Amino acid sequence: MKHGKKYREALKKYDAEAVLDFTKAAETVKLLAFAKFDETKDISVKLNLKKSQTVRDTMVLPHQFRGEKRVLVFCKAEKESEAKEAGAAFAGGDELIDKIKGGWLDFDVAVATPDMMKDVGKLGMVLGRRGLMPNPKTGTVTFDLKGALSELKKGRVEFRADKTGVVHLAVGKVSMDADKIAENAKAIVSEVRRKKPVDAKGDFVQSISLASTMGPGVWVSVTGDN
Repeated sequence: MKHGKKYREALKKYDAEAVLDFTKAAETVKLLAFAKFDETKDISVKLNLKKSQTVRDTMVLPHQFRGEKRVLVFCKAEKESEAKEAGAAFAGGDELIDKIKGGWLDFDVAVATPDMMKDVGKLGMVLGRRGLMPNPKTGTVTFDLKGALSELKKGRVEFRADKTGVVHLAVGKVSMDADKIAENAKAIVSEVRRKKPVDAKGDFVQSISLASTMGPGVWVSVTGDN
């Protein structure tokens, strides 16, 4: 892959083979960012997983950096008021399903009560591709709408290992303090380690890197309390 001039210039500012602690890595990524917009900082955690194994969960990061999410709730009519009072931007049943079938997707996360999942499941091809399908494992299929929306409002995020065994997740913005980025990154790695499959063998976390949207990656130490 051929990179642009600014990317190549950023590479000259640091040792690309160096392995840093979280705080130093966050500071270095901040130094290497060159885009005119406030780039997102992402973490990539490579895991030692078999094809039959997966790592997936949700968590609330110590330091938030995104705007408030627009939450859609699929529910029966008797739960609509509860959903709206809990902070849902949209709440309803068949009318929302039909609207989404028509191409409308003006929301950031979807929650559903269990009794709606039979109908919501028909949207699998649409919601699944965009990571919007409610799922019991992530707490987005529940009758406890107040609890679910409270967590989402706090900034709950989902992490999941892809087919190559890598967990990718945004940890902040370049404009944030490096210490806050480091704390978010540490929290993610801690949660990922906690989800280690009981039958996983060898070193579970194989590598960790931080990077901005446009910039090069920086390696982070996988050992020690960093």
